Amino acid sequence: MKSGSFYVSTVGRVLKWARANSLWYTSTGAGCCADEVLNASGNRYDLERFGCVPQVDAKQADLLIITGMISYKAAPHLKAVYDSMPSPKYVIAVGACANCGGMFAPEFSYSAVPGADRIIPVDVYVPGCPPRPESIMNGLIALQEKINGTGRNHHKAQ
Repeated sequence: MKSGSFYVSTVGRVLKWARANSLWYTSTGAGCCADEVLNASGNRYDLERFGCVPQVDAKQADLLIITGMISYKAAPHLKAVYDSMPSPKYVIAVGACANCGGMFAPEFSYSAVPGADRIIPVDVYVPGCPPRPESIMNGLIALQEKINGTGRNHHKAQ
């Protein structure tokens, strides 16, 4: 193996590690799941120890945490927030409302989008109504594993 290829692969691993462990997020705080995201970022669960730092401006964030029901009226604004984020960008959908519409699903309501994946690509889904902070942390760890390429769905080729 050449030293040049070793250097490039090592730098690539370091960059993946740095990207996975310094996720700056912005959140769409709608519904009761927003309380659980705030709970997870509080001092008991402390998302910052995973390198997950809240940002107000989407232009400085690389992670979008979607919580609550998304109405058709709010969908273009959510897409604009996603488009204003720099690449690479990641999305976590938290709770049943963001995942599939929840109790506001199209079978029950005319104004709810049946899942955030209809608007923007979603990397990790966190189930629950509302999900516990441990579930949100588990979703964050799953996203970090996906970024590193060591995730639960990534298998090394032999």
